[in-house]
Amino acid sequence: MANFIDSIFSKLSSKNDSSVIGIDIGSSSIKVVQMRRKAGKAILETYGELALGPYAGIEVGRATKLGPDKIVTALNDVLKESNATTKSVALSIPMRQSLVAVIKMPQMQEKQLAQMIPIEARKYIPVPITEVSLDWFVIPKIDPEPDDYEGVPDGQHKMPQIEVLIVAIHNDVLQDFSTIISTSQLDASFFEIEMFSTVRAVIETGDNTPIMMCDFGAGATKVYMVERGIIRDSHVINKGSQDITLAIAQSIGVAVEFAERLKRNYGKNTREQDEQIKQIIDLNMSPILSEMNTVLVNFQKKYNKNVTKVYLVGGGALLTGLEAQAQQKLSIPVFYGDPFSKLETPAFLEGILKQQGLAFCTAIGVGLRKLHELG
Repeated sequence: MANFIDSIFSKLSSKNDSSVIGIDIGSSSIKVVQMRRKAGKAILETYGELALGPYAGIEVGRATKLGPDKIVTALNDVLKESNATTKSVALSIPMRQSLVAVIKMPQMQEKQLAQMIPIEARKYIPVPITEVSLDWFVIPKIDPEPDDYEGVPDGQHKMPQIEVLIVAIHNDVLQDFSTIISTSQLDASFFEIEMFSTVRAVIETGDNTPIMMCDFGAGATKVYMVERGIIRDSHVINKGSQDITLAIAQSIGVAVEFAERLKRNYGKNTREQDEQIKQIIDLNMSPILSEMNTVLVNFQKKYNKNVTKVYLVGGGALLTGLEAQAQQKLSIPVFYGDPFSKLETPAFLEGILKQQGLAFCTAIGVGLRKLHELG
């Protein structure tokens, strides 16, 4: 198997004190976190975030699609501004540039699976299989699922079914990321799809209950259903925090940049402004939360299991009141992710990092895997 979905949880050792940087190139900003290992612990050294909008000639907070050359410029800028000191990095790949699906296959030997999965994967991949890099992972089972023999006629020999997580990334995407790394003169031994990094950063080792993770980005909201540290399902909602900003700008008649500040300061603006913003937030969050609830209900019905909690992550989750709003809609406990808790950090930064950590989950998660690789 390749490097995309190896080692969901890091197990840190003290064999090497080298520093590494986790890099998350999102749709609206780049986040970097530099860490090192000492005495079996991951130590935060520095971190930084840089908006990508200005590199595309648009406002801060807007989602954009930059070419490799401009991403290199922005990446070098954020590394310089954050005083990063190492060239050893790990890089996440956005969900929008990958395909992840869970498929059912008859139980068979791994050698047979390796032959059959590319054939089966063609049903889910909208481009020729030769144009993508394909990886797969058999999802471990504890108890038989209700539909283990789904699709097998009664009276026939029933072959047990297994679930296989397949991951496909277009070769052109991998080439672009390789170009970014080489042009920036960085050293990256692997790329990892962002949701695996996020899970590693937030969920505690040993928490085997079904968990829902909601990653609020600028251009989209990603939902991951996780059990025993393994992603069982994923879903992308094509609405994000940018939609709220644009709606505020249009409704109130202000510039997008000012609307972004009003959104981030929600609860601290004038009473009249906050009343207007609340209406806009509720209007735009309602369909997102409804779709999240549908994913939740469908998962619970499919596997006949109750999801125990929801974690909110991503820069868009910093919106004031979102935790309570999500809990009301989903009817299960909702918490904010706290990825900086996986690192040893200065005590005086604890409050700031706990809040800002929502935006740095992916960068921290992929960095933790890089530390594990060094051991």
